[in-house]
Amino acid sequence: MFAALGGLIAGFTALCVAELVAAAVRPEAGPVTAVGGAVIDRTPPAVKDFAVRNFGTDDKLVLQLGILVLLAVFAMAVGVLALRYRWTGAAAVLVFGVVGSVAAGGRPEGRPTDALPSAVGALVAAGVLYLLAGRLSPVTGPPPAAGETDDEETAGGEPADDEQGAFDRRGFVIAATAAAAASAGAGLLGRRLQASQLAGVSAARGDITLPAPASPAPAIPGGADLGIRGLSSFTTPNKDFYRVDTALVVPRVDADRWRLRIHGKGVSRPVTLSFQDLLGRELVERDITLTCVSNQVGGPYVGTARWIGVSLATLLAEAGVKPPSKGGPADQIVARSVDGMTIGTPVEEVMDGRDALLAVGMNGEPLPFDHGFPVRMVVPGLYGYVSACKWIQDIELTTFDAYDAYWVKRDWSREAPIKTQSRIDTPRPFAAPKPGTVPVAGVAWAQHRGISRVEVRVDGGEWHTARLAAEAGRDTWRQWVWEWPATTGHHTLEVRATDRTGATQTDKRVGTVPDGATGWHSVVVDVT
Repeated sequence: MFAALGGLIAGFTALCVAELVAAAVRPEAGPVTAVGGAVIDRTPPAVKDFAVRNFGTDDKLVLQLGILVLLAVFAMAVGVLALRYRWTGAAAVLVFGVVGSVAAGGRPEGRPTDALPSAVGALVAAGVLYLLAGRLSPVTGPPPAAGETDDEETAGGEPADDEQGAFDRRGFVIAATAAAAASAGAGLLGRRLQASQLAGVSAARGDITLPAPASPAPAIPGGADLGIRGLSSFTTPNKDFYRVDTALVVPRVDADRWRLRIHGKGVSRPVTLSFQDLLGRELVERDITLTCVSNQVGGPYVGTARWIGVSLATLLAEAGVKPPSKGGPADQIVARSVDGMTIGTPVEEVMDGRDALLAVGMNGEPLPFDHGFPVRMVVPGLYGYVSACKWIQDIELTTFDAYDAYWVKRDWSREAPIKTQSRIDTPRPFAAPKPGTVPVAGVAWAQHRGISRVEVRVDGGEWHTARLAAEAGRDTWRQWVWEWPATTGHHTLEVRATDRTGATQTDKRVGTVPDGATGWHSVVVDVT
């Protein structure tokens, strides 16, 4: 037991020391973050989809906890090994450093210095384990003389643990306590230093005042939000807006140091822009609904916000870019994030007249850190994995044949227009409404096409046309409601939507991979 405890303390030391060193390097270089990022990069799409579906926005927490559990098991095993093979056990700890260092340096955004936290943490932990294992070695020395008793003899006459052949229990406890306390202090200092750095960036974000848009968003029609209890509000508050990405540590980018580079195939005038350069341009404000491709039928990963930013098409045109339909040689924009993510977006769609933005604001404030501060892409009509690069820092013009972006390498489609979908928000699954008139309400979306009709049916019967809320634009979702004359019993409600091209969503159920889920959302209720 003590050997396993020694291993755990050594593992704790490795993490805490690495945390302190990461404060001097960057938070993303911490071993748990680095290994977690490497795991995400190598996880099959089906497993990622399972994690998002079952754990939602807690998927990253679950991954980090899993890594810590595995590390604890590994540390205990190494502690037991060190009991018999002291040097071998200490050397095994260095495996932790190698794994963390390779994971940190091997990420797309990795830097040479990212290997330092894991390496230094492992070296210190190896020394701690060697020291503790020494305290667990049997005490050698002559046995007590005849008639003598050990000072540590127990009241019952049993010999104490520090007698010949036993280990130095007192020495182990003192050494273990000192190591744990020093490690905890290092870890807390590392956290305090990182928090201080992040506080400065947060304060700088709070000082930003967004200019008034040159092209303000049209007023939301009075009837766009039906105000029905249980129905999603038309505009999604920032705190409730979904977040699906691979960043275990949310990047905290200093807007004063941020730069965006536009270059590549067909760019005759490469551009480098600062954050102030963007704020000094004509800003565009629009209400746009975003949807994640990981959204299951009836899922929560969709929301509407009022975005403000610079027209991406205008920036590209100023750099000399032409869409393929006008002879441009590039058909793909590869957007790169500060965390190494790459997003591939069709040039044609960005430059076809839709409100594709380099957004700097969300719902009246600078972008939250979780949603891409200081700058992100927003392209209506395309799933986020091919359009919504957060924390963007580089735009390269290339072709789909020449380069596969992050998700395409993992078996997702390279082009992904959002599919027509609808969702029942109320009544909730397994609700028990009373007989009589029950409002069945929800949202439907087909960004950049718009919704023309929503229908509801009960128990597989005839379809009933729902009343649509006022349309705020074809790039936003649309609320709907149908007044159901509910009767006592067990019932299944289903919904389907038709977009403005005349296409009605299919009832065929498919999963999210490779280009988004399809099927009708259904809710089971008991009217009592």
